[in-house]
Amino acid sequence: MNYKVGVISGDGIGPEIVNEAKKVLDSVGAKFGHKFEYTEILMGGASIDVHGVPLTDEAIAAAKASDAVLMGSIGGDTTTSPWYQLPPNLRPEAGLLSIRKALNLFANVRPAVLYKELKDACPLKDEVIGDGFDMVIMRELTGGLYFGERKTIEENGVMKAYDSLAYDENEIRRIAIRGFDIAMKRNKKVTSVDKANVLDSSRLWRKVVEEVAKDYPEVTYEHMLVDNCAMQLVKNPRQFDVILTENMFGDILSDEASMVTGSIGMLSSASLNETKFGLYEPSHGSAPDIAGKNIANPIATVLSAAMMLRYSFDLSKEADAIENAVKKVLADGYRTIDIMSEGCTQVGCDKMGDLLCERI
Repeated sequence: MNYKVGVISGDGIGPEIVNEAKKVLDSVGAKFGHKFEYTEILMGGASIDVHGVPLTDEAIAAAKASDAVLMGSIGGDTTTSPWYQLPPNLRPEAGLLSIRKALNLFANVRPAVLYKELKDACPLKDEVIGDGFDMVIMRELTGGLYFGERKTIEENGVMKAYDSLAYDENEIRRIAIRGFDIAMKRNKKVTSVDKANVLDSSRLWRKVVEEVAKDYPEVTYEHMLVDNCAMQLVKNPRQFDVILTENMFGDILSDEASMVTGSIGMLSSASLNETKFGLYEPSHGSAPDIAGKNIANPIATVLSAAMMLRYSFDLSKEADAIENAVKKVLADGYRTIDIMSEGCTQVGCDKMGDLLCERI
């Protein structure tokens, strides 16, 4: 089979880690008889440098013409990069928000898995970690505070800024359905996270989630306030299966969850719409301080490519092959610098890609 993959290499370490993911995909294609055709798409700082804007209409069209999109990372150093001297709507991250909206990517799926080989990298105590943990954070991605009305005004000589958080019941229902669907394929537990003791939007969120839950009698569900959830993630991460939450809460909690696994460089993510189309990217940022040094960890991007095979292309065996290759490389003691521990062999970004290809 032939598959059209839009590729947004992006900024910072993006081109390095995407290159390794493409190598792994090509190895999968060679073994299983598939061909992946790549179309390069500019977004973020790379697009600003060429077009003056973080995302063009042509880039959106190229993404829509693809079967799925694989992305590296977007953005640069916010204190030194000239990109951050531009108005907010012209900065690199504006392109990411725009493409999510243009492609209707409302469901962000972020696994947070602690591999037993990386147990020493986890900052939590052994008695908290136990045998490890495996959770998914389902984050609503196209609504809420990040997409609400905003303005900055001067009132009576004082500067004042407004950001509005709004959700309608349909936006909540569709992400809740995705969350419960994924729970059905896992351990059948959903923790819906909100701030219903304060926010009207959270009270509506809770009401709609309860309605959706009635259609999934096999799934156990609970409500949890976001501040409590933040504490529980470091107190007992093993209690979670699927965490379902809105945009800003999900942004924060997924980063917290990623760090209790030991390294954000290990964690993949998928952003899905109502079809099989998705945009797949690592959970980490562009890390401009290590760009070009060949020390970035490509595993999160490689695992994102595996998610693309599973969710968009229905290639489960091929996705399993990539995930098993990652486990084999870790079991064989190879590490990039961010996950390095005593007794292991440190390798660079490109070497890690080669090692993964050898184990496909």
